[in-house]
Amino acid sequence: MTNDAFDDSAQLRQEIAAAAARLVAQDGADYGSAKRKAARQVLGDAPSPPNVLPDNDMIEEQVRQYNALFLPDSQPARLFQLRTIALQVMEALQQFHPLLSGPVLNGTAGPHDEIYLQLFAESAKEIHIFLLNKNVVLDMSESPHFKGARYDAVETASFLWRNEGVHAAMYELDDMRGALKAKADGKVLRTDIAGLRSLLAASLADGVPAAD
Repeated sequence: MTNDAFDDSAQLRQEIAAAAARLVAQDGADYGSAKRKAARQVLGDAPSPPNVLPDNDMIEEQVRQYNALFLPDSQPARLFQLRTIALQVMEALQQFHPLLSGPVLNGTAGPHDEIYLQLFAESAKEIHIFLLNKNVVLDMSESPHFKGARYDAVETASFLWRNEGVHAAMYELDDMRGALKAKADGKVLRTDIAGLRSLLAASLADGVPAAD
C-alpha cells in the first residue's frame, strides 16, 4: 500500500509539472503560480496529497520538453535573441559586475520571457543614478535575495531595452562572493559576460539563427 501511494504521488507530481510547464510556456506564468494553478487543474476539488507539488527543477525539465516538442524552431531563435540583447545590456552595465540568471540563462526562455540580471555596487543608488543619466525609464520594485529568505529583499530596476523587458536586481558588492558557484548537482544559476558570450558562440556553432 505504501508503494502504491508513493507511485500515485509521483504520477500526480509529474502531471502537475507538465501542466505547469504548459502555463509557463504558453502564458508566461511564473513557476510558483503555475504549479498552484496546475495542481487545481489536475486535482480539481480533491484534497491535495502531501508533497505532491513538483519542485522548480521538475517544471524546468518539462518546459524544455514542451519547447522541444512544440517550438523546435522558434524557441531556439527566441532564446538567441534574448541572450544577444542581454549581452548588450550587461556590456552597458559592465561596471556593476552584471550576472545573468533565469530562463535566458538556463535555455528555456520563450515568447513571454524577459531578462533577469543581478548587479553589484557599493549602493543601489549608484546603479539607479547611472541608469537615469542614460535616460532609462525605471520601474522600481523589490525581489527576494538570491541567498534566501533570511536575507532582506533587494531593490530591482525594471526597464525596456530594445523593446525587451529587463529586471535588474541591485546587490551590495559583498553579495558577489560565491554568486557564480554552481549547485551541488552542477547546475549553473548565474553567469557573467564571458559565460554568456560562450553560450552565444555555442549556439552559432550549432547553427541556431537569431530571431528577426
